[in-house]
Amino acid sequence: MSALIKSTAAVGSMTLLSRLLGLARDIVIARFFSASDAADAFFVAFKIPNFLRRLFAEGAFSLAFVPVLTEYRSNYSTAQTRELIDRVAGTLGLILLLLSLVGVAASPLLISIFAAGFIDQPEKFELTADMLRITFPYILLISMTAMAGGILNTLKRFAVPAFTPVLLNLSMIGCALWLSPRLDVPVTALAWGVLIAGVAQLLFQLPFLYRAGLLPRPKWGWQHDGVQKIIKLMIPALFGSSVAQINLLFDTFIASFLVTGSVSWLYYSDRLLEFPLGVFGIALATVVLPNLSQAHYQEGDNSFNKTMHWAIQLSLLIAVPATFGLFLLAQPILATLFEYGAFSANDSIMAAYSLMAYCLGLPAFILIKILASGFYARQDTRTPVRIGIQAMVLNMALNVVFVVSMLQAGFLAPHVGLALATTASAYFNAFRLARELRRDAILGQLETFSRPLLKILCCCIAMGLVIHFMLPELDAWSGWRWHRRLLELGWIILPAILCYGVMLWIMGFRRQHIVA
Repeated sequence: MSALIKSTAAVGSMTLLSRLLGLARDIVIARFFSASDAADAFFVAFKIPNFLRRLFAEGAFSLAFVPVLTEYRSNYSTAQTRELIDRVAGTLGLILLLLSLVGVAASPLLISIFAAGFIDQPEKFELTADMLRITFPYILLISMTAMAGGILNTLKRFAVPAFTPVLLNLSMIGCALWLSPRLDVPVTALAWGVLIAGVAQLLFQLPFLYRAGLLPRPKWGWQHDGVQKIIKLMIPALFGSSVAQINLLFDTFIASFLVTGSVSWLYYSDRLLEFPLGVFGIALATVVLPNLSQAHYQEGDNSFNKTMHWAIQLSLLIAVPATFGLFLLAQPILATLFEYGAFSANDSIMAAYSLMAYCLGLPAFILIKILASGFYARQDTRTPVRIGIQAMVLNMALNVVFVVSMLQAGFLAPHVGLALATTASAYFNAFRLARELRRDAILGQLETFSRPLLKILCCCIAMGLVIHFMLPELDAWSGWRWHRRLLELGWIILPAILCYGVMLWIMGFRRQHIVA
């Protein structure tokens, strides 16, 4: 497992850099645009191509492409593998080019569907549609980037694809600082930043593919056997990958009817949740998928099962304390990062409410990525889809129930109901995936994880007590300058991490629980 740890660390470190720059990007956006109409408009215009990106690029396509490419590299010649890559690049590229043209032309219709609450606000609606015309082609560029990353991941070259998102953050920060003051509508600079980043991300990976001798020469290949196999795997995977994204879009749809700022509060809280989810959860899942595929085709069930058990235990070791920390420090973290310029103390409080609700689901979000890989690596895309659709229906029902109940009760932050519904449906999804893997003899008894989980919870309670006793009054954070906030936050987090590490040692966790 040491190779897996090294690969996960490499991906995690690159992702950490990306997430840190992502936080810097969000700090810049918060300072310039706060939780205003303009910010709400951009987040919707960015979320729609992001939805398709996660659907086609990091979602269904990657989950179908990586196992098939692994199979070709294991069982076919180099020439046949290159032919597969060429045919996939040409077919995917042409389809997404047509989709991009349709999306640009139909941007007002898409806004009417995904943010219907903007229809009664003509200026906000028109601004969102204008920015969507700029951001929509990103789906073509980032999907081809994801294909390049999938090839490199299959070659066990994880660092380059993991570094690529850094370019998006740098582009958006640069456009916000340099371009926005020069435009009549400053917020549109962010949309141009997204488009520029798509070009840069694709160009960045091409030299690495060239050195590996696998630079695609796009050819139309709808009838190619490998392309057909990927398409057949993608169809159910599209539904599976779309579940979380449809939930997010449905959240945006409902939030567009709530008070101004609701879309932005959910965005900032979700971005903070994405920090541990991306640095660790997505990094681990990225490494685990090709290794599980290799185990399935070359090494046998014992290696496959061992990798799954290791990934689950490691995810719990990280996700559970991250949940405790984010929940207890939600408002201080948001105030430290974003509460400057146009971003007010009330914005910090409102975003903190939804962050606390979201972070309760962090273990489930990470486990879903690990558990689903156990199906995708065996080219079973139907089971995660079936379970994901059930979770999606549950989430939508809970969205309505929670938000309506909070509005009727006069709760001032009804957007929290959207985050709670997402969390509840995630646990349902993770539980159902785990039960199906047990039936397939991939996981042992769930009781195998109950004792380690109980020990982890005890360690987290001790860590939580340290945070509780060291945490200043929440009202004080708004009155401090940024350096005082940062020092206070570090003074709390470092002893908390130390406490958690010591408690793990006392509870019997050793190096072998991580690397083997």
